[in-house]
Amino acid sequence: MAAVEIVSFGYLHDAPPVAHLTIDLRQHFRDPHVKPELRYMTARDEPVRAAVLGTPGITDLVAATAAAVAAFASGPSAGTVTVADGCAGGRHRAPTFALALAERLCAEGHRVTVVHRDIDKDVVQR
Repeated sequence: MAAVEIVSFGYLHDAPPVAHLTIDLRQHFRDPHVKPELRYMTARDEPVRAAVLGTPGITDLVAATAAAVAAFASGPSAGTVTVADGCAGGRHRAPTFALALAERLCAEGHRVTVVHRDIDKDVVQR
């Protein structure tokens, strides 16, 4: 199976990383940032992961992204497939999505690394 690198990031911190596939989670999925009790948590905290993964459509997007990774990996120019997934601040939705995708891809036999580019940056005040 293919090597896969998943990079979670926040659009409000810097430009998206270069990737074969970029997933923008900002518009379609519930943002834990709007809940004061979750705002200063990250995807390392179970309440954040539960809020993100409980959002309708997110698990379908994980499955669709895994299928896209498999398509890239099956091409004739094998190499690491890079997936970048971003939300506003990079602390909640993007890293939770990255971890869910990594878990699925590992279960399918891919070698996966995950980088959370912005998870430890300050909360963006908006």
